[in-house]
Amino acid sequence: MVEGARVRLRGWQQAAVALGSAVGALVDPRRADLIAALGETTGKPAFERVLERMKRNPKGREVLLDRPRVISNNVGHAWDLPENTFGAAYAKFMGSRNFSPDNRPPVRFMETEELAYVAMRAREVHDFWHTLFGLPTNLIVRAGMKATDLMCVYYEKHFHEDLEEVRQRWGIIPAPSIQG
Repeated sequence: MVEGARVRLRGWQQAAVALGSAVGALVDPRRADLIAALGETTGKPAFERVLERMKRNPKGREVLLDRPRVISNNVGHAWDLPENTFGAAYAKFMGSRNFSPDNRPPVRFMETEELAYVAMRAREVHDFWHTLFGLPTNLIVRAGMKATDLMCVYYEKHFHEDLEEVRQRWGIIPAPSIQG
């Protein structure tokens, strides 16, 4: 079960939450709760498509069945892995930004438990994507069009593997380094 009470919204309420969240997120882009609410209230069709893709993919079905969570209790061992591993790269990414996997806002506006999990999973694996693609948190780029369906990856089972081997297997080409 995904933590947090879900709220059913009528059409006008959903529009009001979406609009308020969008305005609030523009005013203060650090408000993850507003960005999450905006995604939930405007992204239901996208989350439904992701759910269907996951159901059609063997690894996606495994993730849906197990419902792993990216929380400190489950990924804390990443900080102890060898430097060349995916898990260690994730830990370094999180540590360098003082991020915690436990600081994600709960899903509140999805109608079903299954959609709520997909929305939470997308929110939680987002930092894995930054790690795999080598992207900073303040840069938006289009990458990964030829990559594995990244919502159908059971990331936690690959923490101990070499980062470059993981990238190669999943068809990920990291973004070029940004010289500042």
